[in-house]
Amino acid sequence: MGFPTLDDDMNFDTADDLHLHCGSHVLSLRYPLVMGIINLTDDSFSGDGLHGNARRAIEQGLRMVEEGAHILDIGAESSRPGAAPVSVAQEEARLLPVVEGLLECGVPLSVDTTKPEVMQSALAVGAEMINDINALQAPRALELVAASRAAVCLMHMQGNPGTMQQAPQYVDVVSEVAEFLAQRIAAAEAAGIDLERIVVDPGFGFGKTLEQNLALLRSLDELCMPGLPLMVGLSRKSMLGLLTGRAAGERVHASIAAAMLAVARGANILRVHDVAATRDALAVWNALKEPQNES
Repeated sequence: MGFPTLDDDMNFDTADDLHLHCGSHVLSLRYPLVMGIINLTDDSFSGDGLHGNARRAIEQGLRMVEEGAHILDIGAESSRPGAAPVSVAQEEARLLPVVEGLLECGVPLSVDTTKPEVMQSALAVGAEMINDINALQAPRALELVAASRAAVCLMHMQGNPGTMQQAPQYVDVVSEVAEFLAQRIAAAEAAGIDLERIVVDPGFGFGKTLEQNLALLRSLDELCMPGLPLMVGLSRKSMLGLLTGRAAGERVHASIAAAMLAVARGANILRVHDVAATRDALAVWNALKEPQNES
């Protein structure tokens, strides 16, 4: 299993010199990165929705940067199971003031959206990454990102947020996710998006049962493709609630455990609600990878 070969003569970076080109930023992936979640929706599964309050969102983003976030991911449309879509106008009204307010925060700003119109508006005001749960499958999405310098995260999802958790089915979830992501990587490259700008995400909780999520986490290393960063979003997910019996806001310990298991299996970017706790856990991980000199 694992990713099908795209091109045998591609020159990929090794793990130690892997970088992500994200607009004006070039991020080293020698050590795992933390992406802080800023949720502007009013129906977040995790209880962290900011109801479109731009001031609070900007304050949260600045706090996350102080806590050590390497990227901020700003979303204004819920993708929780059963979520209803919002209009382009509503999504932009929530999103764009926050992007503009965080332009000088010092880290790349990612926008979590599936709509090409929103992608275009966000890129125009300074966003440097598109995080698309639909993997740029909407008309014009590939072309819009290709024409920019932005990075993109291509995620796997079976179905759509409204229906994805009703009855997800796979013959082999790991190989099917790998095949889908390989196809979207090839489509992105064919559209003119350099591999150094692409991140992939297996989409935990997006059209997967608990057993399927665990199978993906158990075999995450099979989804690691040389030269392409792997992003994982396990923070506060319902699978952790099923395992621990805890509500979304009480899942920080389980989230950290899941994040570190993902890193051990090759994850390069962790998309999280709890930045400080994740950075502390990674500090221990990084020390083991390359021991610090003690004086």
